[in-house]
Amino acid sequence: MARLRTGVWHVVESKVGAAPGVTIGEARGFGAGASTHRARDGNRSARVPDSPLIPQAPAGCMPAVHRARRGTMAEPDIAIEGLTIVAHPLVQHRLTRLRDRTTPPERFRAELRAVATLLGAAALADLPLAPRAIETPVAAMESPVLGCAPPVVVPVLRAGLAMAEGLLDLLPEAAVAHLGLYRDPQTLEAVEYYFKAPADIASRPVLMVDPMLATGNSAVAALDRLKAAGVRDLRFVCLLAARPGVATVRASHPDVAIWTAGLDAELNAHSYIVPGLGDAGDRAFGTEHG
Repeated sequence: MARLRTGVWHVVESKVGAAPGVTIGEARGFGAGASTHRARDGNRSARVPDSPLIPQAPAGCMPAVHRARRGTMAEPDIAIEGLTIVAHPLVQHRLTRLRDRTTPPERFRAELRAVATLLGAAALADLPLAPRAIETPVAAMESPVLGCAPPVVVPVLRAGLAMAEGLLDLLPEAAVAHLGLYRDPQTLEAVEYYFKAPADIASRPVLMVDPMLATGNSAVAALDRLKAAGVRDLRFVCLLAARPGVATVRASHPDVAIWTAGLDAELNAHSYIVPGLGDAGDRAFGTEHG
């Protein structure tokens, strides 16, 4: 793995199988962007040790090319197609605060809102741009603006609400749809109780947000509902995912890419992510018991 001083955001390109020993090219720093898997620090090639936060390719793994576009600060999980772990230091720093059981609800909400802004920037990095003629105080120019209708943010109630605020900080012109689901305590299946969306949601990019991807049942039900409403451009942003939940979503919706701050290995007997961070909704809104 190599590092390159380039771009304000964390750029990652994965070319596993392109050449022996080539896995991930990583770029971070401050300057003009670049898109090569080879990295140099000045004239000197640099290597860094493996990190537990950076997923490594399993032996013999030869997945297709995953490329995080310039400006995403994202690390693709090269063992799971369609999953991107956003490895920016501020994302990981805030995730640790959210995991900490001593973080009070007001701080939990603030951290969740802030990390959602960073995750949203990664997930929306491929939105199209179009030139617009404007005048600065100095001269006329053409400058890029979004070349599509503003996205629709869909928080899965109730925990998704705190993340939606962070995405609206990023893109105030976005519309908001609300999708209410609860998990049946016996079957663990998702039950819908509310859905209200803009009339034109089918023609706009849609960013579904829910802090936790545990079993994946609620996420699948939510994505099913959005596709039933005609949505085709769908992205899913979660704070923390478990491998079983990712597998469930990818099996049912292989066309929906997932962005997350972290990936944990397993669930406990109550379907909580381990080590996880507990129930994000209860922690955000101060409704924990015991």
